[in-house]
Amino acid sequence: MTSPTGAALIARALHELGIKVIFGLVGIPVVQIAEEAIALGIRFIAFRNEQAASYAATAYAYLTGRPGVCLVVGGPGVLHAMAGIGNASANAFPFLLLAGSSETHLVTKGAFQEMDAISLLSPHTKISIRSSLDSIPESITNAYKTAWYGRGGPSFIDLPADVIQGEGENSGAYVVPDPPKAASDPDKIRKVAQLIKSAKAPLVIVGKGAAYAQAEVVIRELIDQTKIPFLPTPMGKGVLPDSHPSNTATARSTALKGADVVLILGARLNWILHFGDNPKWNSAVQICQVDISGEELGRNNGDAALGMIGDIKVVTSQLVAALGGWQYNTSTPFVKALKASAEKNEAKAAKTAKVDKIPMTYARTFDVIKETIHRLSPPEDGSVVYVSEGANTMDISRSAFPVEHPRLRLDAGTYATMGVGLGYAIAAHAAYNLPSPEASSGPKASRKKIVCLEGDSAFGFSLAEVETMARYGMDTLIFVINNGGVYHGDSEDSDKWLQMQKNTIEGKANGGLRSSSLGWEVRYEKVAEMGGGKGYLARTPGELAKATEEGFKATVPVVVNVIIEAGAAQKLEFAWQNNSKKTKKESKL
Repeated sequence: MTSPTGAALIARALHELGIKVIFGLVGIPVVQIAEEAIALGIRFIAFRNEQAASYAATAYAYLTGRPGVCLVVGGPGVLHAMAGIGNASANAFPFLLLAGSSETHLVTKGAFQEMDAISLLSPHTKISIRSSLDSIPESITNAYKTAWYGRGGPSFIDLPADVIQGEGENSGAYVVPDPPKAASDPDKIRKVAQLIKSAKAPLVIVGKGAAYAQAEVVIRELIDQTKIPFLPTPMGKGVLPDSHPSNTATARSTALKGADVVLILGARLNWILHFGDNPKWNSAVQICQVDISGEELGRNNGDAALGMIGDIKVVTSQLVAALGGWQYNTSTPFVKALKASAEKNEAKAAKTAKVDKIPMTYARTFDVIKETIHRLSPPEDGSVVYVSEGANTMDISRSAFPVEHPRLRLDAGTYATMGVGLGYAIAAHAAYNLPSPEASSGPKASRKKIVCLEGDSAFGFSLAEVETMARYGMDTLIFVINNGGVYHGDSEDSDKWLQMQKNTIEGKANGGLRSSSLGWEVRYEKVAEMGGGKGYLARTPGELAKATEEGFKATVPVVVNVIIEAGAAQKLEFAWQNNSKKTKKESKL
């Protein structure tokens, strides 16, 4: 009886760790690992580019609460998958990257795709390991556990070709239990609870860390008991329903500026929250953070003395107990200001959403899509996952589509990573819709429709993955919001655009295409047809509503190419662009 190959040992170790899906792109010799994994019942999803595969693995981790696994070839495969390493590190997603490499005896000889990946990735991962035949189970278990425990992040295993193709002994894998959940210092809990009780304008911020920690039940208990207003971060939406009466998302600026005590659950004081600084925040605010990572406590304008390290579910339960049934008085000036601001902003948004013009605006486009999808699947059903990327597309759609359940919204995240959209959509389909005995016996409503809202620039990063979706029968609905440019297009007139193109080709300094220019009315919908999907071109609300309904009901990937206004005259300006010197100057006024 022959001994198992290294590839078989690797696949067996992954299987015994409970891995159900591997994302990747294979070549010799890692293809042997993928085939062995498939033979053990692990789903292997083969991408067209390692970058998209690595992004998918990171999103899968966020959605499932366990490390996502990506398998690639060495050298350039690792370089492409470094995108996922950066994305996982910035977002604290547990991610295990496996990559092949040159035979051990050929190192330094200029072997095929030779690269010292360990030296390259060690500064960017929690752990990087070069495995031997004897250490395969231990190496994989160690890297998997390290990615998962504590603050999530990326781990890497280098698998030389002679290890993959060699023969070894099956020593079995190690069991990795769910990470232990730490509580916080009881004295600190009591101190923060008392501070919250004494606040005139308390606020709770719910971040994507709370969604990843699956802490929605206890956070709902906290808000329902105390009546404190809460503000979700973009991917924290759904931990509490957007329809919850304490949700102050539509009065975000008023909430941040007016709050005097803020409890942050699973979010960082980075650019998304304006670093906790004046003028966006109250200069006298007291910030109490809950985070699994002690390094985050006291960062920027946070107060380390009020920081609580621990698991969000456990620490929030401690706070609920310490607050002892206390309830905030919702008739305060702070709450009245929040309601007034929300009413004003919501009325403005509703008016903007109904402006009918051709080409359509962003607001009108999203309103048509939302109304159609809600008619087919109301938000309370929790059967739609929204993935959005692109500058305006992501920013505007964030508030346009309500989310009532956790982990149903994915976007560019902390790293503001463009190109994640289609990989994230594939990950969501794998997390929620893969065939399994549990899924087949469960309620039909448990299956989720994945809806992508893509800027035309963002779509270009990974459009080949539409074929991946088609190959695996993923009925994803993709909207490409096509304004012909990065941020905005050059023109809504084809003759003018063609003249600009001609000027550029002829090398004229003036009157040509800008650095942000894309093609005029590119026919993105045809991409879907290459793999057996469906494509629609929509210029009017009626065409868009029809395409949305048919696309939602389709059983194949659908791309709806939505032609909107170019916005060439609009100024490039975004809320996250803050001049630090200006901010400091204003904070002294």
